Amino acid sequence: MNTTEKTKDFVLTAMFTAIIFVLAFVPYLGYIPLGVINATTIHIPVIIGAIYLGPKKGAFLGCMFGVTSLMNNTFKGGPTAFVFSPFYSAGMGDNAFLASLKSLTICFVPRILIGVAAYYVFLLVYKLTKGKKAPAYLAGGLAGSLTNTILVMNGIYFLFGESYAAATGKNYSTLYSAIMTIIGMNGVPEAIVACLITAAICPILRKLKPLYIERKA
Repeated sequence: MNTTEKTKDFVLTAMFTAIIFVLAFVPYLGYIPLGVINATTIHIPVIIGAIYLGPKKGAFLGCMFGVTSLMNNTFKGGPTAFVFSPFYSAGMGDNAFLASLKSLTICFVPRILIGVAAYYVFLLVYKLTKGKKAPAYLAGGLAGSLTNTILVMNGIYFLFGESYAAATGKNYSTLYSAIMTIIGMNGVPEAIVACLITAAICPILRKLKPLYIERKA
């Protein structure tokens, strides 16, 4: 990759990062409150950036999503802020370090993997369909969105299940059923929206610069 291409990639990565932060901090744009949980649109630029710029930059953009989640939960607080912010979880239980590590894991790992999953599922479908981009865009959007929802919600259950149940007024014995309901009612519509927007935006961006997979060929 020559200097000009590296500069373009840097500028585009900065652009996607800026979009993530705008979505995160403009009220009701990136984080949409739904009671104790937020629906989100911030995963969409992560998905598009990953398909367009490659898995490493997709992982970086996912990390930026995690940063906004950490900031949002730290400064706004709320009954379930401890799930994503070590500044709240550190006061829970006897082992503050372990609780903080759990929060950071939920906050960052699923978000970093959004870009990785979106890119590699896009690549797989792209190859299976012999270079057809439309189904690959849809598959990448679906994979990235569901990666976020499934990993975050399961992380909450397995790392903070009892505390989360108490904070939300739910019975721990029925918590996983409630989590599956959230995945179905919030995660699936989020994934459909991500599919459609990814399939609409990526062809437009491709007119400005070839996709990462095309540049690597």
